[in-house]
Amino acid sequence: MMRVAWPPRGSLQRRLALALTGGVMALWLLATVAAGLLLRREIDEVFDSALQEVVQRVLPLAYTEILAREADAGSDPQRIASVGAHREYITYIVRDAAGRRLLQSHDADLAQFPPNPAHGFSDGPSSRLYTEIAVSGTIVVTAAERPGHRQKAVRDAIRLLAWPLVLLLPLGIAGTWVLVAVTLRPVVAFRHEIEARGSGHLAPVSVSHLPSEIAPVAEAVNALMARVRRALDAERSFTANSAHELRTPVAAALAQAQRLRAELPEGAARARTVEIESALKRLARLSEKLLQLARAEGASLIGEAPEDLVPALRLVLDDLAAEVAVTLPRAGRFVSTLNLDAFAILARNLIENALKHGDASQPVRVALTDDGRFSVVSAGPVLEPAILAAMTQRFVRGTTMAEGAGLGLSIVQAIAQGVGAEIAFVSPATGQAGGLEVVVRLPATTLKAG
Repeated sequence: MMRVAWPPRGSLQRRLALALTGGVMALWLLATVAAGLLLRREIDEVFDSALQEVVQRVLPLAYTEILAREADAGSDPQRIASVGAHREYITYIVRDAAGRRLLQSHDADLAQFPPNPAHGFSDGPSSRLYTEIAVSGTIVVTAAERPGHRQKAVRDAIRLLAWPLVLLLPLGIAGTWVLVAVTLRPVVAFRHEIEARGSGHLAPVSVSHLPSEIAPVAEAVNALMARVRRALDAERSFTANSAHELRTPVAAALAQAQRLRAELPEGAARARTVEIESALKRLARLSEKLLQLARAEGASLIGEAPEDLVPALRLVLDDLAAEVAVTLPRAGRFVSTLNLDAFAILARNLIENALKHGDASQPVRVALTDDGRFSVVSAGPVLEPAILAAMTQRFVRGTTMAEGAGLGLSIVQAIAQGVGAEIAFVSPATGQAGGLEVVVRLPATTLKAG
């Protein structure tokens, strides 16, 4: 099957502007060439008619000259004096049957006139000629056009038609560019709406102002997003329901295992009970992370009113009861429309991840600045770019031996994407030789300094 090689992707606006302007230029050039050919034919007819007219006007004068010369056969040929200084474009010469010159125009160049011209139009070495033979061959009148005169007239006319292209080319490109930009404005708005869609925003795009050629594409996109939205809703609902339903039986089993461990004497049975308790704790942590992930992906992450995030951060730090160096905004508060629970989940997962996987000999540094930059820095070795790129993948854990579900940074990324925030992983950390720095910058639209 033959494959079609498509041109590289580029701006539709640029393609249309260049294509339309190029088409206009090509049509203009074709029209100029056609006009030049037509003009050349018309000029030939006009100039040939002028040659013929000059000869016919000179014939009576030539006949009178012959009659006047019959008394003096040896006189020199008469040259018609010029009335004023001017350049003759058509010259003529009158000869008798023997070829003697009887009469000529004042600017006639004898080199242009052949000795024995034929009757009618002919082409000389460098000029166009017309000859009339009258009075039984006794008078021969030949008119010649100045060399290159009609060619120059055609060239000047074509140049006059073609020179506007120099001005029309930039104006045509600019005008077409603006016209295409205005025409494609609904398509550009449609593109921006598509770019704004994501896992947290799958609302249908507007099709009311789209041209008829693009509207079916928008309807197909809306149908696709509806299917994706139903699939994501089903997945989140299953995750949340499963995690929620697991919490109670896991907690009950954990309590029974702890009670059984307390009742059993030291030995193999008690050791197995400890293993069961550890497995149930891991399952409980996994259930909690799955609930947080479902909350981050499905629930609204923007609060109804702006609130101070600093108390939520303090609660998270108190609950973790770990050695953490904290830097807070200068005013001691940071007001944002970000939901407090969502921010607490984000902060807890980042700090827990730093405490579990960082160097325990150095404190974790947490900073919340006035411009919405929330960062968590943990000490440790420099991480490879491939490891940094895989950090937000679900159930992916590094080479550390610390316990974890592999969902913490996935939850952080889901919350950041849900509020339109940016998340970055930097290793080595800023100002350090190693370590990891995770930065979440909240968007300005969700912030209110205060």
